[in-house]
Amino acid sequence: MKIMDILVKDAVILDIESQEKDAVLLELAKRLAAAEPVLDEERLHKVLIEREALQSTGIGDGVAIPHGKLPGLSRLVASFARSKAGVDFQSIDGQKTHLFFLLVVPEHSGGQHLKALARISRFFRDASFRKALEEASSTEDVLRAIEEEDGKF
Repeated sequence: MKIMDILVKDAVILDIESQEKDAVLLELAKRLAAAEPVLDEERLHKVLIEREALQSTGIGDGVAIPHGKLPGLSRLVASFARSKAGVDFQSIDGQKTHLFFLLVVPEHSGGQHLKALARISRFFRDASFRKALEEASSTEDVLRAIEEEDGKF
């Protein structure tokens, strides 16, 4: 599975406006739902909040991978957002989160969503990849960085 195959390019956010965790989740849900009409913004936001209540998806190193399962969705979809200022996302390392990769999967996706989460996590372990995303000046730069990383695996 290639991340570029599930990434919704029109949902990329170069500088998220929100400063609080729930507001970030809402902004991510709004942008992805606007680009993918099959998604309901309110339902997606609720699913993301419920998932975060279990445990933060802030994995450290300035990265969070919010994710959730939605009934009625036929395929995996993803988006990327960046916060230049950083957000307190209750990350496991206690640091502010700057890079967000949202993953939304069908309710009965089996192991498919775990493979996608593992692949995304592997991407973000690479410090040069994180740096490329942090320094990207355009959506095209973000997409190029993800595409290059996709080609490594």
